[in-house]
Amino acid sequence: MDKIFKALSDSSRRQLLDLLKEKDGQSLSQLESKFPDMTRFGIMKHLKILEEAHLISSQKTGRFKYHYLNTVPIQELADRWISRFAAPWSTGIVDLKSALEATQEKKQLAKHKEEKPMQNKPSQIYKTIIQTSQNKLWEALINPDITQHYFFGLRVNTDWQTGSDISYSNESEEAIIQGKILLCEPKQKISYTFKGHKNDTGNMDADSRVTFEIEELSSNACQLTVVHDEFPSENTTYQNVGNGWPTILSGLKTYLETGKPLITK
Repeated sequence: MDKIFKALSDSSRRQLLDLLKEKDGQSLSQLESKFPDMTRFGIMKHLKILEEAHLISSQKTGRFKYHYLNTVPIQELADRWISRFAAPWSTGIVDLKSALEATQEKKQLAKHKEEKPMQNKPSQIYKTIIQTSQNKLWEALINPDITQHYFFGLRVNTDWQTGSDISYSNESEEAIIQGKILLCEPKQKISYTFKGHKNDTGNMDADSRVTFEIEELSSNACQLTVVHDEFPSENTTYQNVGNGWPTILSGLKTYLETGKPLITK
């Protein structure tokens, strides 16, 4: 928690987060170009502090290293200190503040040259550390009786065999999320396709891919990484899931560490 507050205390680091919010998956060179008065070493130092606080994630593709906004820690802070009763008021205040600052932010971002997005790199990466065993975390990912407590009330349905269908269904057994299993390595990794959402034209977005990866840190602590990638563009599906994953992971962490579902409304 201290690392998060330290990371957020610096205006340059907050600006880096704003830049990644505006356009995720930027390289060091792309970010460096936005800070003409700062050295490359200075940018690297700020990125390291942000990554140590888990506010950003990075992934190397070829010769380049790309950086991604990880909003899970911010979601966890909100879940901890903003009650379900205070949330509507807090949201309203934030919306008002955002509206007042929007014009200034647009002016600041407009002066930055728009870079051509790189292809074939992950679009969204989220990480969280959970105080639980590897066995319990794995069980929480594959057991429908548990997924319903943190995955927006949805139960996962699959036999976890490569090529099999996977779905997350509501109480009416309606499949809200659908896909096919690409890989399942017990207690380590799950990967499946994610059926695209309907866009503004009424057509379906292309399928994307979701990967869960567990790293055991100790007998009672694991790091969970979720990568949602293979988006053809920042389409409707990309926008929708970007709002959902932080809440899901925060809910999973809360459930495993307290035994109680996260109250979000």
